Amino acid sequence: MTRSVWKGPYVDGYLLKKAEKARGSGRNEIIKIWSRRSTIFPQFVGLTFGVYNGNKFIPVQVTEHMIGHKFGEFAPTRIFRSHSTSDKRAKRTETP
Repeated sequence: MTRSVWKGPYVDGYLLKKAEKARGSGRNEIIKIWSRRSTIFPQFVGLTFGVYNGNKFIPVQVTEHMIGHKFGEFAPTRIFRSHSTSDKRAKRTETP
């Protein structure tokens, strides 16, 4: 379910403060954030955020195409590590 239009997009307050501080300093350093639910605003374009996925921080370089999306969409939490080796052997014997 999406957020009500009359409420507007959600972003944590500390995130806006960190973005403004990074813009003011002029250095391109990774801003570590835990708020995967926050919406990407136009003020964030050009900055690099380290989005926490439960294990480590995934670097996300924000572009203009990401505006309106959530930070969590760009930092996957699950990693697919292939199927079992028995499936691979079966496929190898089927194809000549």
